[in-house]
Amino acid sequence: MTAEVIGLLGRGAVVVDMTVGAGGHAAALLDAGVERVVGVDRDPEALATAGSRLAGYGSRVRLIPSRFSEIDEQAVGGPADGVLFDLGVSSMQLDRADRGFGYRVDGPLDMRMGEGESPCGPSAADLVNGLPERDLADLIYRLGGEPRSRRIAAAIVRRRPVTTTDDLAGIIVSAVGKRPGGPHPARRTFQALRIAVNRELEELTAALPPAAGLLGPGGRVVVISYHSLEDGIVKRTFRADERLRVLTKKPVVPGADERARNPRSRSAKLRAAERTAEAA
Repeated sequence: MTAEVIGLLGRGAVVVDMTVGAGGHAAALLDAGVERVVGVDRDPEALATAGSRLAGYGSRVRLIPSRFSEIDEQAVGGPADGVLFDLGVSSMQLDRADRGFGYRVDGPLDMRMGEGESPCGPSAADLVNGLPERDLADLIYRLGGEPRSRRIAAAIVRRRPVTTTDDLAGIIVSAVGKRPGGPHPARRTFQALRIAVNRELEELTAALPPAAGLLGPGGRVVVISYHSLEDGIVKRTFRADERLRVLTKKPVVPGADERARNPRSRSAKLRAAERTAEAA
């Protein structure tokens, strides 16, 4: 949703990209006239990729290795005109077999975004092999919206230990089947495990109020989410924060052309809010 992001944030002097990833949004904002982008990411590989992509912009870019919930005004260097969150996992991460995020490529069942973080939390394999069956089923249902979670959890427990993405995907297919042409049956389970491993909902809840505090009067915060629980957190936080004026009464979704070009965008929802002068 690059065009929508530029439309909302492209007029600012300083934009904080809280999930800089490979640097796509950052480059687009700089090309649109933003004077400086502060890029944040907890994934060292993503920061390295962004650094290479954005090297030509010189001092207009600053990259910070951090969880976005830990960023404050001191780290940014003063009030910002815009803050962007593009949540979830990037295509770059999904396509790397050794990171263990995807069910289409075989690799270790890891899914941890912050490889260098200390302490390093449990991996997806730790959850799959360590949780009691009922807790595992509840996790898959709550964070993945998977209605067949109990059947999947029972099949996983019978086949433990599970150590690779191929193993887990195969267990899920054997448990619930696979419709030709339909979405992969492992999609929701992998999503649930990734969200749990990286504590993504807790990170988002902790990060949104301070993000509003980074903004000067008229500054905007934009969040692109891919999960109903994420979208609910954003909606409630924007409405409850007296410093913010909601700009999107309903979430903005990708158009048909973008969904055709990038099927992974089909679940994206964008919400935006503006810091009011009265709250500054």
